[in-house]
Amino acid sequence: MSSTDHSPYRVTVVCWGNICRSPMAEFILRQAFEDAGLGDRVVVDSAGTSTEELGRRMDRRTIATMVLHGVRDTGFGDKRARQFRHDSYDDSDLVLAADHVHDEILRRRARGPEDSAKIRLLRSFDPDAVAAGTLGMEDPWYGDDEDFDTTYAEIVAATPGIVDFVRGQLT
Repeated sequence: MSSTDHSPYRVTVVCWGNICRSPMAEFILRQAFEDAGLGDRVVVDSAGTSTEELGRRMDRRTIATMVLHGVRDTGFGDKRARQFRHDSYDDSDLVLAADHVHDEILRRRARGPEDSAKIRLLRSFDPDAVAAGTLGMEDPWYGDDEDFDTTYAEIVAATPGIVDFVRGQLT
């Protein structure tokens, strides 16, 4: 993206059903870009790889975790699960996969090298996760509130790296 391009940079976070990890990351990142002064230049959304949850609201525990941690509500009630499909690459500059399985599915759905180049594991932007070799993100849906807090912490740890990366793409 060149500095003369005035279209927004588009980030899409992808997990399995789009009701836990990816929408949590969507709202955390949206707030982080806004706080970094990039809210008018970056659009963040999320999607799932499956069709199991299409049209459903976020898991109540996802919302509760974000509220507990002070994430601004910029549309929690309006968010509905959607699927990331082959043509979704056209609406994304950066595609952040929550876990390795999503990375694999996204790479299979890529139509070529240009699509594949957009895919990164979300936690690959967290230097500590990279150093530890723990780039995956467990699905909190199967767990309890503590698992949602873990997911929140993993996303927050990667957020500064994501913001810095996107800022670099904008210049």
